[in-house]
Amino acid sequence: MDRKIPIPVLHLFPVLDELLIDLLRSLSADDWNKPTLARQWSVKDIAAHLLDVSMRAISSKEGYTPPLSSPVINGYQDLVTYLNELNAVWVYAMKRVSPSQIIKMLEDAGKPYNEYLSSIDPFGPAKYSVAWAGEDESTNWFHIAREYTEKWHHQQQIRNAIGKTAPLMTKELFYPCIDIFMRGLPHAFRNVAADNGYCVQITISGEAGGNWYLSKTVNGWALDKTSPNNAPVASVVIPPDVAWKVFTKGISSTIAIDGSTISGDVELGEKVFSLIAVMA
Repeated sequence: MDRKIPIPVLHLFPVLDELLIDLLRSLSADDWNKPTLARQWSVKDIAAHLLDVSMRAISSKEGYTPPLSSPVINGYQDLVTYLNELNAVWVYAMKRVSPSQIIKMLEDAGKPYNEYLSSIDPFGPAKYSVAWAGEDESTNWFHIAREYTEKWHHQQQIRNAIGKTAPLMTKELFYPCIDIFMRGLPHAFRNVAADNGYCVQITISGEAGGNWYLSKTVNGWALDKTSPNNAPVASVVIPPDVAWKVFTKGISSTIAIDGSTISGDVELGEKVFSLIAVMA
């Protein structure tokens, strides 16, 4: 019997690709240089980074190993530092490449990248774990899901910079992204003390949102989308535009809390905003 993929997103990659290419083609020269929520990256820098993500995966499928020295990774922060440096080198080099060339390369890379993701066993071991969810080892379906959130939130950062955010804020495209983000909540709560049975309800408001329930068990915190028997001790309602920004470090937790609603145990509810669903 075929196993069911918890959050299937492969069919959405071509949708994101088409929306991205259409968006980039519509940009003015000034748009490419606009700042984004990705701190030091402009719109053009993010487009270049999205190309890097695809090109690295395609090269890996071809069996190519870059002649780079292996970093010493002794923990999560070492991994973040290494990835930041890797990303920065590519983005800096792409500053000499024109926007039209970046668009062309993104078009060329889209199909082989998606074919690569479709070719791997969704329940086989992933080459890279989803570290922000606290996993030392992950299955490929979760790796693919993580890649979807990368594609989604970076495109949304571009859209946020130029004021065209609506196309990605749909049930079809936004809900899978936020559902994947939520899988990092048990790890975010790993050091939060609470009595067994305590539950935090997290609601992302609007038609594209939903409800998640984080409960304390004897084995730690567990996430579910079905309401438990116990009434939540804290309820958190987050607008969609606040949710994706705070979980990708686009805004501070303080700003996000101010833009959300917490009832019940406020201190416990505020812990939700410690979730960071990117490598940062």
